[in-house]
Amino acid sequence: MNKTVSVIIPVYNEEDVLANCLNTIVNQTYKPLEIIIVDDGSNDNTLNIAKNYQSPVSNFQLLKKKHKGPGPARNLGAKKAKGQILIFLDADMTFEKDFIKNLVSPILQGKAIGTFSKNEMVANKKNIWSICWNINQNLPLDRRLPIDYPDEAPVFRAILKKEFERVGGFDETGEYTDDWSLSKKLNVKSTAAKGALYYHINPSTLKEVWKQARWIGKNEFISGTLIRKTRSLLLYSFPASLLVGFFKSVINLNFNFLIFKLLYDSAIYFSVIKSFFGESKAK
Repeated sequence: MNKTVSVIIPVYNEEDVLANCLNTIVNQTYKPLEIIIVDDGSNDNTLNIAKNYQSPVSNFQLLKKKHKGPGPARNLGAKKAKGQILIFLDADMTFEKDFIKNLVSPILQGKAIGTFSKNEMVANKKNIWSICWNINQNLPLDRRLPIDYPDEAPVFRAILKKEFERVGGFDETGEYTDDWSLSKKLNVKSTAAKGALYYHINPSTLKEVWKQARWIGKNEFISGTLIRKTRSLLLYSFPASLLVGFFKSVINLNFNFLIFKLLYDSAIYFSVIKSFFGESKAK
């Protein structure tokens, strides 16, 4: 028999994407399925959208908390989950109907305690700033991960609940890398699940690019120590940004990338500067 799977989605001001996400989860072929939405202090229409799914979906929980970032929100969802397998998703994702079935297959077969998918595709690949995002990441324009990505990863999309609880869940620092903390605690990486296809939205406006880059700039690998802060201030400085942005704009025949690069690197730079003053990590 299939194990009950609890899908946990932290949300913070996701009114533009949440319905599409939930529609593709409701229509998953895998059963039994529990859906848990953890509202992390949204101040838009996110909560009302989530409430619309409570009646038609029998196994649905809607939790609310103060805004502290996705790590604490995911932990709250996991604490309330009834399933033996936990799946952690984002509201700006959509999924093929067999995504969950394929994602948990290695776990059900006893081949892994947790999994991820290499088939993370760009949902808005024709958007001008989405294209620039992937150019910046040196990725194919339709993928969020490279084709040759390893079969193991530090991020878990699905994990046995007993293993999650054994190490106390995610760190709650509010940092960009909170979802990497399970791998560190477990001393094991997640296993790639074949055929688990899903789509993830890249930032599609300059405002979203700035917001996401600010969030990325807070992570420990960029602004965690004095040495890393200093290195980042050099790498994301205006002269370096202008040089790299112009070069990549030319070789990609995309001069919108120069605008993107200057904005993206400015946001990272600003986060590093703010980290000297103890800026809050919550997204």
